Amino acid sequence: MSEELVVKHCSPTLAGIKTGNIFSCRFEDEDDMKTSIRSLNRMLLKKGIRILPLRHQKKRTLLYVFRPGFLAKDLSNDMAGRILEERGYTLETPEKCVVSLIKRLEESADFPHEIGLFLGYPPEDVCGFIENKAEDYKCIGYWKVYGDEEKAKEIFAKYKKCTEIYCDCFKKGITLDKLAVEKKKFN
Repeated sequence: MSEELVVKHCSPTLAGIKTGNIFSCRFEDEDDMKTSIRSLNRMLLKKGIRILPLRHQKKRTLLYVFRPGFLAKDLSNDMAGRILEERGYTLETPEKCVVSLIKRLEESADFPHEIGLFLGYPPEDVCGFIENKAEDYKCIGYWKVYGDEEKAKEIFAKYKKCTEIYCDCFKKGITLDKLAVEKKKFN
């Protein structure tokens, strides 16, 4: 897996302004995938970022790049907890929630709707998506918005600008480990 793919798909997480991103990547075999993920984790863990495979099928792996500290804060939200509990998640630790997410992804070809909570989407928007069956939203960007439209649009613009800047910096030779901002806690 190229570092360029991580920058392209995960810049807001690397910059410390988003909890997580997911993207699909091709690997020739499972050993190649594990070696690549281990290598990136050695580089990024010291910056407070972790990469996990969520699902592997037909030489493609769905990867989760996230900040565990941010995820812990996000999942401590009452609405987020209610959404996850209703879907059978164990809320003891964020790690156990990620394990439950992986199991849900293995059991279905579809994405579980609560996956947005693992990406830093507002719980009211995740809840709105679930309750409205992905219809009747106010606007769409990185996710469908059911709550604060103006705030969401500001976040979308910030994520877009961050990705543009990070991709440009990477093309100019700034390495992934330099682009990843160290943030151990949510701020």
